[in-house]
Amino acid sequence: MRRHTLPVLLLLPLTVLLAACGGNSAADSKTGSGSGSGSVTLNVGDQKGGSEAILKAAGELDHLDYKIKWSTFTSGPPLLEAVNAKAVDIGAVGNTPPVFAAGANSKIKVVAASHGSSAGEAILVPDDSPLKKPSDLRGKSIAVAQGSSAHYQLLASLKNAGLGIGDVKLNYLQPADALAAFNRGKVDAWAVWDPYTSQVLGSKKGRVLTTGEGQVNGLSFQVAAPDALGDPVKAKAIGDYLQRLNRAQDWVFKHPEAWAKVWAKETGLPYSVALDSVRRSNGTRVPVAVDAAAITSEQQIADTFAQLKLIPRRFTFEDYVDTRFNGSLPASTTAPRSYGKASS
Repeated sequence: MRRHTLPVLLLLPLTVLLAACGGNSAADSKTGSGSGSGSVTLNVGDQKGGSEAILKAAGELDHLDYKIKWSTFTSGPPLLEAVNAKAVDIGAVGNTPPVFAAGANSKIKVVAASHGSSAGEAILVPDDSPLKKPSDLRGKSIAVAQGSSAHYQLLASLKNAGLGIGDVKLNYLQPADALAAFNRGKVDAWAVWDPYTSQVLGSKKGRVLTTGEGQVNGLSFQVAAPDALGDPVKAKAIGDYLQRLNRAQDWVFKHPEAWAKVWAKETGLPYSVALDSVRRSNGTRVPVAVDAAAITSEQQIADTFAQLKLIPRRFTFEDYVDTRFNGSLPASTTAPRSYGKASS
């Protein structure tokens, strides 16, 4: 198999996707379409092809009675840094960035959750790799974004295989660098999430060694600034925004092909990769309550990172949760929706 980097055209858009990843990033700010005519402005942290694109495609940015100022981040951790700094009122992240933020005693509150398939959370190896099962990773080099959902998925996979982080060589790399290293054979494996998983499988340059299914909780979160929640007018806008996101996610499930076309255009992904990612991960999400089960699951993640001294302190995850928007949402253990198997 030839190992080489994918075209720069594909690499660059993917560096600005999805809240799951870790690392540092500046934000680009703008007042988005459907910004409304009200006097209140909701500052929303987003990723390229993320919440704004979904809301716009689903028609949920129409008839707002507040304005939205969008700030685009490449990753979850810097988005939460902006929440802590009161520069962002609310934003979407994966299951691990809130743990790192809370571990640093950031001023954040988890206010909403969604549950989806963990099939896109994968440890990938090259097609010609001799590795056949997770226990084969002993002594091997693995690329992963520090503080990302893939970081925890890797730890869980290693533990279930009877291994620890001392048994492997971790290379903390952001997705673009990790993809280049993976394709050049500089690392033996790559722990990552969709759409990178779908991209590698679609290119026939790699295969799945294991996924997060049955190993991680499949949760992602909306995280808000406590000061924004303390403002009754902004809190009302946040509640409306969350309801619109829930309806938009339902639209994605009902219109996967239409959303994949929009997402491909927004991110520069090939349509086939976008559609596979929607089917495997992005379109499977179900809005759920931030309930006791979700809190307990996140506490396990926090305790794992604290025990390994990968975050500076132990803490109680529930202290960073605000359940006022739970309403009648289903339990966090609700099974994610599925379109059937994505192509690979």
